[in-house]
Amino acid sequence: MWEQYQLRVSTDGRGTYELTPEIDARLRSGGVTTGLAHVFLHHTSASLIICENADPSVRGDLETYMADLVRDGDPRFAHTVEGPDDMSAHVRSVLTQSGLTVPVSQGRLALGTWQSIYLWEHRTHAHNRRLTLTVHGD
Repeated sequence: MWEQYQLRVSTDGRGTYELTPEIDARLRSGGVTTGLAHVFLHHTSASLIICENADPSVRGDLETYMADLVRDGDPRFAHTVEGPDDMSAHVRSVLTQSGLTVPVSQGRLALGTWQSIYLWEHRTHAHNRRLTLTVHGD
């Protein structure tokens, strides 16, 4: 069995936005109890991560590290059409990922106890992001 859903996420700018509850809700409404869920993000300036969900300082520390690694307004960047965070957002998304595959067990994402799926917005201002969730299994 195959199922596919379109998801939308509105962001307030740079940061992480948890997707796990919405994905689990889609899984519960569908028919797959055992299989795989693939989440794909249709953008080049945000990414998807599986990260610690208990302590938000983990995601804050990731943002701090990424800000040191890929600086907004780096003078080496030629692509600045949409501002100083434009090219840095593209680099950040390339260093992370735009798709994740997670097992489905008993109709839910089979994540670890402290894991959740997050959209990581790399732009400094609000965006509406589109994702496709594809589920395959029994």
